[in-house]
Amino acid sequence: MTPHRLTRDDARRIIVRAQLLEADRPGDVVEVAEQLGYIKIDPTAPIASCEHTVLWSRIGWSYETGQLTKAVEGDRLLFEFDGAFRPVSLLPLMLPAMRRWPQRESSRQWLEANARFRVDVLARLRAEGPLLAAEIPDTAQVTRAPDGWSGSNQVPHMLEFLMRRGEVAIAGREGRHRRWDLAERVYPPDLPEYDDEEAARLLAERRLQAAGLAKQKSPWTPVGDAGEPATVEGSRWRFRVDPDAIAALAEDRGGRAALLNPYDSMLFDRPRLTEVFDFTYVLEQFKPKAQRHYGFFAHPILLADRFVGMLDAEVDRDREVLRVNAVHELMPLEPEEHDMVRAEVADLAEWLGVSVSGIDR
Repeated sequence: MTPHRLTRDDARRIIVRAQLLEADRPGDVVEVAEQLGYIKIDPTAPIASCEHTVLWSRIGWSYETGQLTKAVEGDRLLFEFDGAFRPVSLLPLMLPAMRRWPQRESSRQWLEANARFRVDVLARLRAEGPLLAAEIPDTAQVTRAPDGWSGSNQVPHMLEFLMRRGEVAIAGREGRHRRWDLAERVYPPDLPEYDDEEAARLLAERRLQAAGLAKQKSPWTPVGDAGEPATVEGSRWRFRVDPDAIAALAEDRGGRAALLNPYDSMLFDRPRLTEVFDFTYVLEQFKPKAQRHYGFFAHPILLADRFVGMLDAEVDRDREVLRVNAVHELMPLEPEEHDMVRAEVADLAEWLGVSVSGIDR
């Protein structure tokens, strides 16, 4: 079919709307997860941890952290997998690939060498689960060397492997620690079945739904032939676009200010940020302090469909204040735009239950 010809404004609006960052806000946690496909989990929290900041930046003042716990552990409408909370509607599409895991020969060999260890872990969970990893004995026959992220205990490795195979699942958390159980006791029964090809096709469609617009051959947002072809003014890339997003372009829901956690899914596809938004984003968390320009964990500031600045701020819980170290402007802002950014920072502080220092209100 003839590709859709999009202006850069259209392209940005499609992406912002797909990421639920326009003026109309979603109503709850599950709605956000269903649209975005995943909510990244990360404990780095100069302001708040990623999973909660992502949800607040979409839902706003009515979001409470307990709503996420309820959706995951109470209602079982979301599940935790590979460092993110995901909607249960995606689980049937993921299961075919999970059943084929692992593809890497070294991982397959480690599992085979630890067949008795695997049986021990599954038996312990069946008898006593859900359990923390620390409550499960390490009976590994073959060990993996510490990799800087994990120690010599092999239980976390085995649990991660069995999660990827769909044999165990994360039943909940105690603080930052995960409780594990048999997948059959965590995941819903009687899920629909898909073959490999159908599952891959539907997953690509869901990725495109979350992205709105993606480069056709992108390792960051692999959408394959999902959606319809599109071109964007001033770009030589070949894109795929969600047809529902095209149909909704006539609706103007307006824009707003949004403060984005550095691990927000809006920022994941770095090449697309540069190509469509003219925003080259570099997370400075792992840079030496002397090489940081915007700050250790600065939050990009989105205003309507433009990235206009970087917020360097941190919460001081002892003094109950959100300390704004700097608001770095990437482009000159009009007075009303300054007001929108200040108001969003003030709303963030109110949600956190603290006051604000370092910025005029």
